[in-house]
Amino acid sequence: MDIIDAIILGVIQGLTEFLPVSSSGHLELGKAVLGDNLLPEESLLFTVVLHFATALSTLVVFRKDILKLIKGALTFQWNEDLQFISKIGLSMIPAALIGFTFESELTTLFGNNIKLVGFMLIITALLLFLADKAKDTNKKVSFKNALVIGVAQAVAMLPGISRSGATISTSVLLGNDKTQAARFSFLMVVPLIFGKITKDVLNGDLTFDSENFTILSFGFMAAFVSGLFACTWMISLVKNSKLSYFAIYCFIVGLLSILYASLS
Repeated sequence: MDIIDAIILGVIQGLTEFLPVSSSGHLELGKAVLGDNLLPEESLLFTVVLHFATALSTLVVFRKDILKLIKGALTFQWNEDLQFISKIGLSMIPAALIGFTFESELTTLFGNNIKLVGFMLIITALLLFLADKAKDTNKKVSFKNALVIGVAQAVAMLPGISRSGATISTSVLLGNDKTQAARFSFLMVVPLIFGKITKDVLNGDLTFDSENFTILSFGFMAAFVSGLFACTWMISLVKNSKLSYFAIYCFIVGLLSILYASLS
């Protein structure tokens, strides 16, 4: 992998982490097309760095919301801010349980499993199409909704199922306000990403080679900058019901992925 490849994959991660087209699926497709010549340990580190970059871009975009939530929680009263944080915590449980319990099984699904990615992208397309037809409301995410959305996030651990697409679609289909659905979707993944990074570091799963520092740096910056753009753009797209365009895109890429895998 060279610097250009790192930038391309960084942009792919930054855009697809927030746009409902599956970042994990597109990273797999990108690596397959570009040729991933990194060792498994190096590839894991590169992927973690890209996810760290998009998590930071989320913090930047929602910095005012996050500061408000922290200030509200520090009052130690059962107010709207503390309730929202509690809902985020509740939504994390399904993905955390699945991730820790079936980590090795999930890992085997990655690594040039292009046909699986294709089928999952088609499922993502169906979810987006249904969500785009849902009526807009002023309803906020409830605790019950938060758990259901958390289950959708857990399912999105499969390569090709868009995490943002699955969680936003599920939230909208449950009758929640579209802007609130996007906000909840983007904020709920941040603790999981930082938790996963912390776990990998403590377990010694990440190996750093100074020779790859430049590649990691360019990949990080590309993912961070494109993530800032995509996160802001996606909020507007969800609010204005533009998900059907992404549904068409996911369906086409899914079919092409299946065709590519069948002919390879």
